[in-house]
Amino acid sequence: MSPELISILVLAVVFVIATTRSINMGALAFAAAFAVGTLVADLDADGIFAGFPGDLFVVLVGVTYLFAIARANGTTDWLVHASIRLVRGRVALIPWVMFALTGALTAIGAVSPAAVAIVAPIALSFAARYGISPLLMGAMVVHGAQAGGFSPISIYGSIVNGIVEREKLPGNEVALFLASLVANLVIAGVVFVLFGGLKLWRQGAVTTSDGTASTSTGKQPPPGNGTGTNPTPAPTAVLTRDDDHEPGTRLTPARIATLVSLVALVVAVLAFDLDAGLTAITLAVVLSTAWPDDSRAAVGQIAWPTVLLICGVLTYVGVLDEMGTITWAGEGVGGIGVPLLAALLLCYIGAIVSAFASSVGIMGALIPLAVPFLAQGEIGAVGMVAALAVSATVVDVSPFSTNGALVLAAAPDVDRERFFRQLMVYGGIVVAAVPAVVWLVLVVPGFG
Repeated sequence: MSPELISILVLAVVFVIATTRSINMGALAFAAAFAVGTLVADLDADGIFAGFPGDLFVVLVGVTYLFAIARANGTTDWLVHASIRLVRGRVALIPWVMFALTGALTAIGAVSPAAVAIVAPIALSFAARYGISPLLMGAMVVHGAQAGGFSPISIYGSIVNGIVEREKLPGNEVALFLASLVANLVIAGVVFVLFGGLKLWRQGAVTTSDGTASTSTGKQPPPGNGTGTNPTPAPTAVLTRDDDHEPGTRLTPARIATLVSLVALVVAVLAFDLDAGLTAITLAVVLSTAWPDDSRAAVGQIAWPTVLLICGVLTYVGVLDEMGTITWAGEGVGGIGVPLLAALLLCYIGAIVSAFASSVGIMGALIPLAVPFLAQGEIGAVGMVAALAVSATVVDVSPFSTNGALVLAAAPDVDRERFFRQLMVYGGIVVAAVPAVVWLVLVVPGFG
């Protein structure tokens, strides 16, 4: 049995054990990385730790730390209140606002995980307050980020278009952007319908007694079943003018400072290209120093189990990369003599591997692998590149990807194990369905 096949089988065993024995999958993955790396791949400790996602570790810790402080001092409650007023009380519009916001951020140049790191904690705090499915809200944020992710001036778009130019393939920047935008918009629409969006819409707007939209500062209806299929309807909240003076709707010095910190995070990431995780930790430390009482419990609210899970799995994926398993699988598919079948399998490899690893890295590896059969002229290069790009990024809702991990870590007041399983099942459905659909729509018409 080849080392590459052994490494894939061990990964399957990790999934089975974690699922059946309720053991943190990250801890299992660290043990598997040590065993496979040492006994099968002949890697030393440095080789095994080469795959440890240090940047993602800092992002997860930093962002969840900063927003734990924002929750503790009431800033997220204030943002929820302001958001409801912005959409005139239509709670059902908020998921689409979050979709559009993350899409706009990535379209103008934000890295997808940075946009999700900024928007997801606010979006999921809103979901927890109003009984919206966290799966619905999280998926809308991630798909929004990917919808704008391939604009000609975006990070993903620039990278893919650069690879296409380097490989001397025909390219179309607008087609690439529209393919991702339409695919994610359609998926977001399906998710909205399936996970409670229509019921939210039928509830209408929450209103105040003076006719303006607002939120209730009182007790909110309990969340639904966590999947969004049967959420508990939120009754119309009626407020008086005096509610604007309730503690939850006032801007205190701590909240003003926190809002300034959130704006500073956006500016630092988008305008100055600073690391989102390091910036978030720095801002959190400043707020903790100024208001220690509000921040004392924030460190304990960092999503440590999620950090362990994601870092462990990605370290094992790094071992797979070091020992050549990913390249081995891609080359095996590229050698198939049936172009359409090879194109479909490459889309699936891109989706499966990207669910655990860097989307950009996978696209950078798979597009060159597709060059040999694209050179035959039987498969349209523009459609194939767009299909690979969509397949490798739409699966970022997986809890093992950076975006999915941020959504999992940012969700307050949820059963994290249950939410993790929901994200994993949803991510699996996306992996199973989307590559085939984009292959059928983008690749098959260009064959021949």
